[in-house]
Amino acid sequence: MHTVPGIRRMRDPAVRTMTDEHYGMDQPKLERLLRLMMLLTANTTYTVDDLAERLGMSRRTIYRYIDTFREAGFVVRKSGDCIRLDKTSPHFREISQLVHFTEEEAVILSRAIESIDDTNLLKQNLKRKLCTVYDNKALAQSVVRRAQASNIHTLLEAIEQRRQVVLLGYRSAHGGAVRDRRVEPFAFTANYVQVWCYDDEEGLCKLFKTARIGRVEMTTEEWMHEAEHREGFVDLFRMHGEERHRVRLELGIRSRNLLVEEYPLAERDLSPCAPGRWLLDTEVADFAGVGRFVAGLLDDVRIVSSPGLEAYLRGYFAKYLPCPDVDKGGTGTGTSER
Repeated sequence: MHTVPGIRRMRDPAVRTMTDEHYGMDQPKLERLLRLMMLLTANTTYTVDDLAERLGMSRRTIYRYIDTFREAGFVVRKSGDCIRLDKTSPHFREISQLVHFTEEEAVILSRAIESIDDTNLLKQNLKRKLCTVYDNKALAQSVVRRAQASNIHTLLEAIEQRRQVVLLGYRSAHGGAVRDRRVEPFAFTANYVQVWCYDDEEGLCKLFKTARIGRVEMTTEEWMHEAEHREGFVDLFRMHGEERHRVRLELGIRSRNLLVEEYPLAERDLSPCAPGRWLLDTEVADFAGVGRFVAGLLDDVRIVSSPGLEAYLRGYFAKYLPCPDVDKGGTGTGTSER
């Protein structure tokens, strides 16, 4: 198990350089310190005000903790209004190569822990350890697994230097094609699973999954389309785009359970609306994800309101079925309120 030398130094009385206040901090303070450490790792998004709001701290406390990191040997940089722990820090690789969970994995783990009998002494320890790293309201920025660390570090360096990169051997989900992609990376999703890039070939911003990248090669070419760099919206069905479409669905027990099992984050947008029925009220970036889900469960799902989804389903069935009629048999596209 990895330990971070900087943290050992903070505990070692022989090399103490901080006030007694830092050594006597209680567990909640330590947990916030650890979450701040992860948020500051390769930070390109959060200002001091953002960090203070996310962690429930004052600006003064954020600056005091940053001084703690600096005294522990970390290199602290400022990019515009964003403060970050620089990758040249002696402990950067050890932190960034720790194994963490995606947001959905953390939700699943939390459910599994809650299912343990309350008399089991391990339950509280497991909950405490999970909450030390993850905030239930907004999970802290996760770090990549070892196998992808090299690619992530190259992408972080390219973002810092505003350079184009080539994603060598990128495996596309569409058609399974494997080819090189020249892009301008500019931001990661919260868990480093995907990277936002401007794709010059298609002339738009897209998400690329880091797990599908063979190798990242940084070029000498600087960004040429920075003004067009924009992070899109990612919905609970893992579809992304710049538009948002409101979707309201009434689900039965079967469809509700399948939704939560396949897309754990959907639970936050679900509410009971009748005995054995739930209302999903959410926004989607594209109708493809929610459309495929509804298409397989027409007998247990009713569209409460979403003309765009209804139109998508009609086109979907017209393409794949010889005699489509989504208005008959089942609750498919009925739009009247109950």
